[in-house]
Amino acid sequence: MTDTALTSTPPKEPRRSYARLAADESREDYSLRYAPHAFRRWSPGSVAGTALGGIAYLADFAIGASIVFAYGFTSGAAAILAAAVVIFLTGIPIARACATYGLDMDLVTRGAGFGYFGSTLTSLIYASFTFIFFALEGSIMAQAMHQAFGLPVQLGYLLTTLIVIPVVFRGMGALAKVQAWTQPVWLVGLALPFLVLAFEAPGAWGDFTRFGGTDGAGSGFSWIGFGFGTGIALSLIAQIGEQADYLRFMPAETPANRRRRRLAVLAAGPGWVVIGAAKQLGGAFLAFAALEAVGKTHALEPIAPQVEALRPWLGGFALPAAALFVIVSQIKINVTNAYSGSLSWSNFFSRVTHRHPGRVWYIFLNLAIALTLMELDMFAMLGRLLGFYSNVGIAWIAAVAADLVINKRLGLSPPYIEFKRAYLYAVNPAGFGAMVIASTVSILAFSGLFGTYAEAFSTFIAAGLALLLCPLIAWATGGKYYLARPNTVSGPDAEVADVTATHTCAVCETAYELPDIADCPAWSGPVCSLCCSLDATCGDVCRKTPGAGPVALPTPSVRPV
Repeated sequence: MTDTALTSTPPKEPRRSYARLAADESREDYSLRYAPHAFRRWSPGSVAGTALGGIAYLADFAIGASIVFAYGFTSGAAAILAAAVVIFLTGIPIARACATYGLDMDLVTRGAGFGYFGSTLTSLIYASFTFIFFALEGSIMAQAMHQAFGLPVQLGYLLTTLIVIPVVFRGMGALAKVQAWTQPVWLVGLALPFLVLAFEAPGAWGDFTRFGGTDGAGSGFSWIGFGFGTGIALSLIAQIGEQADYLRFMPAETPANRRRRRLAVLAAGPGWVVIGAAKQLGGAFLAFAALEAVGKTHALEPIAPQVEALRPWLGGFALPAAALFVIVSQIKINVTNAYSGSLSWSNFFSRVTHRHPGRVWYIFLNLAIALTLMELDMFAMLGRLLGFYSNVGIAWIAAVAADLVINKRLGLSPPYIEFKRAYLYAVNPAGFGAMVIASTVSILAFSGLFGTYAEAFSTFIAAGLALLLCPLIAWATGGKYYLARPNTVSGPDAEVADVTATHTCAVCETAYELPDIADCPAWSGPVCSLCCSLDATCGDVCRKTPGAGPVALPTPSVRPV
């Protein structure tokens, strides 16, 4: 783009009107925007319940089993717990930021050290997380339908893909209902196999703690096994992004809801990994208990251990009962995977193409990629694929966490999250540079270039470099690349009496709350964040032309109480 001269009248291009699906926020869910207070109509408990409903997935069972089978109980359990600690600690500041500012993971990443276009790469990383895990969860569901109903696995892949579309199409309202309605069935199905084993095989857990794995790792502790196992478990670190997609709808904190809200943010944000780690250990235990009966290959598929655990009590009904649990679990997580993927692809393509047809269209893109991965039998490559992915994912999440915890407290970055194009540089080297360097070095280590120990601990290298480099680069650059110009509408230095007050966008002529508004020299008035993102003709005059701002805006409208 080229700079344009500052004029006192708006450009002659016609004003923007969005496609019907993009304009319908009941489906769109403010996918590329700040979630306004007027839309955050759910209680803290409802938001937390919906977010936690999405972690019903059984990939944890398969991941935990694959770690313990490969490296033994001692090293595997230590790896699972260590990864959980890392995920929990990095998730705390991210969850708080998303809930406080009403932003999804992509928008937080923009303002937390990556810049407007710098976060485009992380949108792809996040999108890949959603379709990789959709494919993994879909494979587990297809296996269950094949065993229970004889449905060919390839048809099962297609069915698991199509079944989520009606729910994801309708957005947050439908997602909340599905998670609430299916929760009782899921809880019973989760607890029952362990209850059966507690009565029917009380010594199984003791035997499990002495399990040396199926690959000859031995029952003792191994640093190599611990490192590799932690890397596999850390592939789930980007799950905080899916939690954030719900946390942005958390209502504002008030004296009346402060305790409940903070507990809800902690539980639904980083708290997911507490349940996740327990499921990984539990899944490994069920797989171990079924190993002799079904063999290693089937023991790694969650449906078979479920059936074997339930058989003493349910007999011939064990298979349909286990299949019901697996299907419910996978629907609960895959509606979240598909929903979050549509948000991430929307963010990516809106910046690259300056167009936004609506979040719902990207559901089909995400599902098509996931279906392709399922047909390619990605389940067979689980360990290596997740180990590679975790190197990139942890570099991203650690860089964002470093900005929120270290840079902001040291004054190296602004005290708030700025996500609008009008105020951001294209790339901020603090977070973006830290992520690129950390992930590159860790991937080289993971490839074996620096030896076996570096290969095993490549994810720790990624995390350590990102945590170190993000504040170091911010300090070296003086924090220069966080803000291209001050936000005079809703920034920390703006006099804002009520953030729920609105301005009418000069482009789409729709009213939005102040945090979603920028002062625009090209349009000589207020523009919403999405119209700002999609404008391909302004030449970035607000950031490139000296003296282009700030623009005097009319008095905002206050919503009636």
